[in-house]
Amino acid sequence: MMKKSDYFILTSAFLSFVLSIYLWFSGQQDEGLYVGLWVPSILAAGAYIKQNNK
Repeated sequence: MMKKSDYFILTSAFLSFVLSIYLWFSGQQDEGLYVGLWVPSILAAGAYIKQNNK
């Protein structure tokens, strides 16, 4: 069962992914790569928080 916090984490990761793609194709490759690195960090932080809240 997904909680509201799970949706928040997934939405944050997805928005980071979309922003990364936008930056990459708008000619800002370095910034796109930097923002793209946030996706696994957000998901890992969310998994850590979810695991510690049990």
